[in-house]
Amino acid sequence: MSPFGSKKNRSLPVRVSTFDSELEFKLEPRASGQDLFDLVCRTIGLRESWYFGLQYVDTRNNVSWLKMDKKVKDQRVELHANNNIYVFSFYAKFFPENVSEELIQEITQHLFFLQVKQSILSMDIYCRPEASVLLASYAVHVQYGPYDYETYKDGMLAGGELLPKGVTDQYQMTPEMWEERIKTWYMDHEPMTRDEVEMEYLKIAQDLDMYGVNYFPITNKNKTKLWLGVTAVGLNIYDERDKLTPKTTFQWNEIRHVSFDDKKFTIRLVDAKVSNFIFYSVDLHINKMILDLCKGNHDLYMRRRKPDTMEIQQMKAQAKEEKQRRQIERKKFIREKKLREKAEQDRYELEKSFEHLQNEMRMASDALRRSEETKELYFEKSRVNEEQMQLTECKANHFKTEMDRLRERQMKIEREKHDLEKKIRDADFFVHQLTVENDKREAETEKLKKELICAKMAEREATARLLHFLNSGRKSSTDSLLTASTVSNAVNTSSSLAAISTPSLTTSSSTNDMETAGGAELTTSASHYLVQGDNSSGISDDFEPKEFILTDNEMEQITNEMERNHLEYLRKSKKQVQNQLQTLRSEIAPHKIEENQSNLDILSEAQIKAGENKYSTLKKLKSGSTKARVAFFEEL
Repeated sequence: MSPFGSKKNRSLPVRVSTFDSELEFKLEPRASGQDLFDLVCRTIGLRESWYFGLQYVDTRNNVSWLKMDKKVKDQRVELHANNNIYVFSFYAKFFPENVSEELIQEITQHLFFLQVKQSILSMDIYCRPEASVLLASYAVHVQYGPYDYETYKDGMLAGGELLPKGVTDQYQMTPEMWEERIKTWYMDHEPMTRDEVEMEYLKIAQDLDMYGVNYFPITNKNKTKLWLGVTAVGLNIYDERDKLTPKTTFQWNEIRHVSFDDKKFTIRLVDAKVSNFIFYSVDLHINKMILDLCKGNHDLYMRRRKPDTMEIQQMKAQAKEEKQRRQIERKKFIREKKLREKAEQDRYELEKSFEHLQNEMRMASDALRRSEETKELYFEKSRVNEEQMQLTECKANHFKTEMDRLRERQMKIEREKHDLEKKIRDADFFVHQLTVENDKREAETEKLKKELICAKMAEREATARLLHFLNSGRKSSTDSLLTASTVSNAVNTSSSLAAISTPSLTTSSSTNDMETAGGAELTTSASHYLVQGDNSSGISDDFEPKEFILTDNEMEQITNEMERNHLEYLRKSKKQVQNQLQTLRSEIAPHKIEENQSNLDILSEAQIKAGENKYSTLKKLKSGSTKARVAFFEEL
C-alpha cells in the first residue's frame, strides 16, 4: 500500500525535520510508522536505516520513538497547534561501536556528524575544552573547506556557534582568542573532502565518555538513585552525580533477556549460575523506550559479530569503489594543484624578474637621460666659455690698439721735446721772444705728462682687468696672460684653450655614445632573458592534465599504498593530536575561572589526573566476573 494520500481519503499531513532539512508529506490515514520511515529514507537516499528512527513529542509531552508496526495516527502524536500537522524529528537512535568501520554511506556519516555536533554544542554530550576547540576546527573545515589564507578573514569564525557555552563561560577569554586557537588547528589540517573531515570529527567524538549513551534514571533494591546508560556495547550503571565514569557494566553478549513488569526491570544473564540483574525505573513512560533501545542495540551488537549480509557487502563494495575513485581523483587533483601552484610560482618569479629588469632599464634610462642633460649642460658651459674667450680677445685687441696709440703719441712727444730742447740750445737769443711760447709749450708738456701718467694708469688698470677676466675663465689662460708681454701671446693662449676644450667635448660625446650603446645592450639582454624565462616554465595558461588509465593491478597497488599511508598517518596524527591537546590545555589553563566549573568539569579533571579514559575504565570494569558485578550493583 502506498503511504501517499489518495484523493478519496483525507490525507495525513506530516513534517519530518532533519538537522539540515525539512520534509513534508501527505500520508494515507492507514499509513504505518514503517511506511513513513521508508519514505523519509528514500527521499534523503539513506540505506543504513537501522541506526535511525523518528522521534516525536506525544500528547502527554513525553519524548517517544515512532513504532514501525503501528499506524502513525494511532501513536498519540501531538498535532502542531498552528497548522495542524504531525511533526517528527529524524534522529540517530542507535550508535555504532566504531564509526570508521561501520558507517558506509556519506549521508549516514553526515547525519551522525550533524547530530553529534549539536549534542556537543548543547552540552548533552560533555566535551573537554581542548577537545571542543579541536572539534570546532573540524566543523569549520566542513563548513568552509580547507584553509585558504587568501579567502580567510579575521572574525570570520566569530559569528557561528562553534564551542559549547559551558566552555566559553569557564574561561576568561575573548571570542578573538578562541578564534585564534581554532584557526591554529584549522591551518594544521591537511586538505580533505567533507566526508573525510566529518569522519575525523566522529572518530574523535566517539572517544567522549557520554557519546552514544542514552541515560535513564533508575534505582536498585536499596533505593539508591542511579543512571542507566544504554550503549552500543551494553548497559552501564552510573552514579547519580557522575555521568562520565560508570560504576559497573554488562555487555550485550552477557545478557540473554530483558523484560519489565510495571517499574521493575529484570535482566536475565547468559550465565545461569548468576542471579537476575534487577533495577527499577523512576517513570513508567520510559519503560518501553528502555526496552526498545535495549532490544535494538542488542540486535545490532550481535549482527556486527556475524558475517555481513549481501546488502551490506554490496554497500561496502560500492563505498570502497567510490572511495578509491575519489582518492584517485583527489590524487590527480592534488597533483594538478601542485603543478598549477608551481606554474603560478614560476609565473610569479618571472613577473618579479621582469619587474626587476624593468626597474634596471628604468634606472639605465634615467642615467642616460641624466648623462644627456649633463652633456647639454657641458655644451652650454663650453659655448659660454667660448663667448667669454671671444669677448676677452676683443677686449685684448682693443687694449693693444690703445696701447699702440699711446706709445706712438708718447714717442711723438719725446721727439718734439728733443726738437724743442735743441732749438732752445741753438736759439738762446730767441729766449726773450720765445719765453711766452716756451711757457705755453711747458704747460702743454705738463699736460702731456699728466695724460701720459693717466695713460699708464689706464694701461695698468686694463692689464689688471684682463688678468682678472682671464682668471675667471681658465687658470692656464691667466698664467699665460700674466707672463705674456705682447698681445700676440694672449691670442695664442686663447687659441690653445679652444684647442683643449674641443677634445674634452669629443670625449664626453664618446662617453655618452658608449652609455647609449650600453643601454641598448641591456635592453637586448633583458628581452633575451624574458624569452628564456617564458620558455623555461613549460606550462601554459591553458594547461590540461592528461587522463590516467589504470589497470586492476595498479589500482590494487594504489589502494594498498593508500591504506598503509592512511594507517601510518593515523598513528602519527593521534600522537600529535594528544600532544597538541596537552599544549592547548596548558595554554588556556591560566584563563580558567574556577567558580564557573561544572560538576562534569571537575570529574573530568580528576579523570585526567588519574590517567583514565573511557576505554580503560570499561576494560577495568569488565575484568571482574558477572556475578561480582551484579553483587556490586545490588550493594550500591
